[in-house]
Amino acid sequence: MSTRVTLDPITRIEGHLRVDVEVNDGRVANAWSSAQMWRGIEVILKGRDPQDAWSFVQRFCGVCTTVHAISSIRAVENALNVEVPLNAQYIRNIMIAQHSVQDHIVHFYHLCALDWVDIVSALSADPKKTASIAQSISDWPGNSEKEFKATQEKLKAFVAGGKLGIFASGYWGHPAMKLPPEINLLAVTHYLKALDYQRKASQATAILGGKNPHIQNLVVGGVATAINVDNLATLNMERLIYLKTLMEETRDFVQKVYYPDLLAIAGAYKDWFKYGAGVTNYLAVPEFPLDTKNTQFVLPGGIVTGGNIKGMRMIKDHHDDYLIKNIKENVTHAWYEGSGTLHPWEGETKPDYTDFKENGKYSWCKAPTLEGKPVQVGPPAQIMAAYVAGNPKVRGLVDGAVSKLGIGLNDIHSTMGRIFCRGVRANVMADIALDNLDKLINNLVSGDKTYANHTEIPAGEYRGVGFHEAPRGTLSHWIVIKGKKIENYQAVVPSTWNAAPRNEKGELGPYEASLMGNPVAQPDKPLEVLRTIHSFDPCIACAVHTIDPAGKEITKVKVM
Repeated sequence: MSTRVTLDPITRIEGHLRVDVEVNDGRVANAWSSAQMWRGIEVILKGRDPQDAWSFVQRFCGVCTTVHAISSIRAVENALNVEVPLNAQYIRNIMIAQHSVQDHIVHFYHLCALDWVDIVSALSADPKKTASIAQSISDWPGNSEKEFKATQEKLKAFVAGGKLGIFASGYWGHPAMKLPPEINLLAVTHYLKALDYQRKASQATAILGGKNPHIQNLVVGGVATAINVDNLATLNMERLIYLKTLMEETRDFVQKVYYPDLLAIAGAYKDWFKYGAGVTNYLAVPEFPLDTKNTQFVLPGGIVTGGNIKGMRMIKDHHDDYLIKNIKENVTHAWYEGSGTLHPWEGETKPDYTDFKENGKYSWCKAPTLEGKPVQVGPPAQIMAAYVAGNPKVRGLVDGAVSKLGIGLNDIHSTMGRIFCRGVRANVMADIALDNLDKLINNLVSGDKTYANHTEIPAGEYRGVGFHEAPRGTLSHWIVIKGKKIENYQAVVPSTWNAAPRNEKGELGPYEASLMGNPVAQPDKPLEVLRTIHSFDPCIACAVHTIDPAGKEITKVKVM
């Protein structure tokens, strides 16, 4: 017997994503990923000054803001062959890394954990036993019996008040929930603590960016962050020391709370390292430039085909000709005119809404491909690339977890593998932020005070692409400049890659493919579908770039 389940919206962070699945004999037999919103910012940008693009494109989303600013500014710099001073690179790198730390903390605790953690179960936990477990996996000073007991009392008062808010519709008591009460209490306590530490990471970004979200300090050729370690009105030593304190606090939270919690939860759900692989072609681009020409990077990029990690094709820098030539987007099943495949520099954004037609057009997402193939992006791709390249931090974390959990390297191709890789990446990002702060301070002390190369937009026609490895994966902004104005602009973002509908060959996008074969114990409570989709950390506003005037229900789970 076949059951059709529609979840709309499926995301916790912001809506706009509908997922339909057909369930046969307790397994997903077919799936459709449908982005339910269109913005049209690419159209708004046409005819504008290229130097203003980065400010507009941050409005793709209220979450993935910094990443679009960085990618956009790099696109213009790439088109005009502009160098970026070292101080500006270090400042950008710190903002990128701290944005990632904040994003990953929020994803694990506030957007993903409740698919695995039963809050109701935590009410019956023994706080003393919880403290003992927590202290056995981490020396975090907040892991005391007093802390866990206080959280449990808060939970009891919360439940007794009847105002459950976002927790009211949780699938508590679901048969797929496996954690013992004490681990549930541990996770809920750290869920609340995480609210403070993601704020600290945001503060760090704001110190450099002037504001968060939507940073204000970029210019083509560098940053507008005035630097003088001895001047009270600029980015001085006092602010840099405060910045370091914030980043050390968030690093410790990631490494002593987030990551141990992740391993504890992953250990209880090892079966989920076998579900959710889907598309096993991957892409990551190099990130954290260490020179003025974007040719040297802290982390490498790479392309995996068919899950062959050891056969990864490494990407050295952002000028990779194969990468630039072979990224294209298809609209056969997307709500745009036509059915063809176009390179982003020739890309079109002409809406053509037809309602949901599972064999026709059913999403506002285009279907990106690399050399004609669907590709998954995100932390697994970057962690694989760093692992193959021999990054010692990544190798140590991955090998240690593989041994501890009793899994293999290829188990990264999975629902839990994506969550695990995001935790590894958070570890790495926390260290990179502090390392780049040291580099910035040392460069300033050496006498280099340059933070921007003044740039004018010349006459003529220029094409550029700005690559960035964002928290959700590979992001690229593509710009055509003509007559000193934007002639065309397209963004190919991580959630476009992952949330893509079928392409012209009928090949499923990564979300869709990842659901195939997944267990579904109760179709009216499709927790397992949420687990796999949430493991990608979907953020659909970025992916589709005018809000649906017809409106949608706030929550809908339909079973037929």
